[in-house]
Amino acid sequence: MISGKLFRDAIINGAVCLENDRQKVDELNVYPVPDGDTGTNMSMTINAARKELELLSDDVSVSKVADTAASAMLRGARGNSGVILSILFRGFSKAFKDLESAGCVHFSNALEHGVDAAYKAVMKPTEGTILTVARLASQTAQKSSRATNEVPVFWKTVYDAASEALAKTPEMLPILKKSGVVDAGGQGLVIIFRAMLDVFEGRSVSSVKETVSSGDTAAESDGADEADIRFTYCTECIITKSAGCRDAASLRAYLETIGDCVLVVDDEEIIKVHVHTNEPGNVLQKALEYGYINLPKIENMKLQHDGKVKEKAQKNKVRRTRPEKKYGFVAVAAGHGVEALFRDLGADCIVTGGQTMNPSTEDIINAVYSTPAETVFILPNNKNIIMAAEQAVRFADRGVCVLQTRTIPQGIAAMLAFDESADVSDNRTAMTKAFEKVSTGLVTFAARNTEFDGKQIKKGEIIALDNNKLAFTDKDVTRVMVRLVKKLVNSETSYVTLIYGADVTDESAEKMHRLISQKLGDKVEVMLVNGGQPVYYYIISVE
Repeated sequence: MISGKLFRDAIINGAVCLENDRQKVDELNVYPVPDGDTGTNMSMTINAARKELELLSDDVSVSKVADTAASAMLRGARGNSGVILSILFRGFSKAFKDLESAGCVHFSNALEHGVDAAYKAVMKPTEGTILTVARLASQTAQKSSRATNEVPVFWKTVYDAASEALAKTPEMLPILKKSGVVDAGGQGLVIIFRAMLDVFEGRSVSSVKETVSSGDTAAESDGADEADIRFTYCTECIITKSAGCRDAASLRAYLETIGDCVLVVDDEEIIKVHVHTNEPGNVLQKALEYGYINLPKIENMKLQHDGKVKEKAQKNKVRRTRPEKKYGFVAVAAGHGVEALFRDLGADCIVTGGQTMNPSTEDIINAVYSTPAETVFILPNNKNIIMAAEQAVRFADRGVCVLQTRTIPQGIAAMLAFDESADVSDNRTAMTKAFEKVSTGLVTFAARNTEFDGKQIKKGEIIALDNNKLAFTDKDVTRVMVRLVKKLVNSETSYVTLIYGADVTDESAEKMHRLISQKLGDKVEVMLVNGGQPVYYYIISVE
């Protein structure tokens, strides 16, 4: 069995080791474009837990460790990879509930819970990613937990399975094979598993080699939604064996058909039973076939969950504005000019973030709390931030509507379509239709050498993205801009907005404006905005 102290140190070591290797993981990040932030996002997510765990005493239970880690990681999650990592660790919180120490079965259940939840959280799971690595490791864990009771031996098989799965990711995802790399998220998970194994095998926690900010410490949260509770009743009992009773394996097999989180401990004289089920009466009836029962306990976990949510809501009260109006807006943006655009359109709160700078769920929650409205619309404006924004809904004390905006131009178009006299549903529909009509061009640079769609991309080369898909590359920004704009416009185009970033001078931007205006002619109005955004030389909006 693994004590709470050992489990605590294992997760801390995972955070330290990933922090030390985050740049290496970033450099593997080629899917879907080489933006290089997966290692950073995962490191910031698990380091949010590390700060909380370092405050726990040595006599802590594994349940407390798991709850603390899951809560902090969920609130500190950055990007898709960070959110998925936090969901995987929520599995430990569920499987370790009320446990002082944990064994192989508990770890196996934890992985299974986490993988199931992660696959459910992703609308279209892609194989060859962190999901695949976690799933194959979990499948091995289920077999290994029945073959050994030694956690270091068990976890070594889990780590080996994860490593083998990682090595196979290029065969599952063509872009990885073309680029000659493994999946970045999967690599991050393997680093964490390896670090945990080191602690389980008796090695000390590693030291931080470089300082990497992990953001603010996340507030405590429940980390679970009622919808995650498939089986309502936590049912337990102790069976005093009758003479010649059947092997407890048959009881376990039955319980696994009517519930989950099954724990059947077969001692010489008693059998300890634990199961989450919707049929608690059938559990007790089946138990009577093996002897007489003692200390039966049936608890409604959904009611427990509701009570905890209310309790934590009271305990975690922060400074929250009272609703003074019907609607409000929270927009994610980076750059003084871009932020000013959203404020001019009516955004109440700006969360600083974007590509390679994904804000946490906690950042978004605090922004919602500070918006004095009955219903708050959230504009993520980046595909990697949508999941973190959606996680914020469960914690909100007011109505929240997350729009699926993936770019800055889409967010601007959505706000322009807002009608204060319409209800939430009609506004969601109108705003969604508006941003879906907007085409977005992005001009940036490659973070590393790679290959994408058969194209060789060298580090520092200029990349043109057409609605978040790689269009082409070049070595000259001007050529890229002219070609990309021509690709985006059509006969129905009326407006083109060029938003230039922090790395573009005013003089260069004015020249670009004149050039694009000349190329498009009088039928298309071309506007120039000093966005001041990082990462992207230009953001192009076409309407």
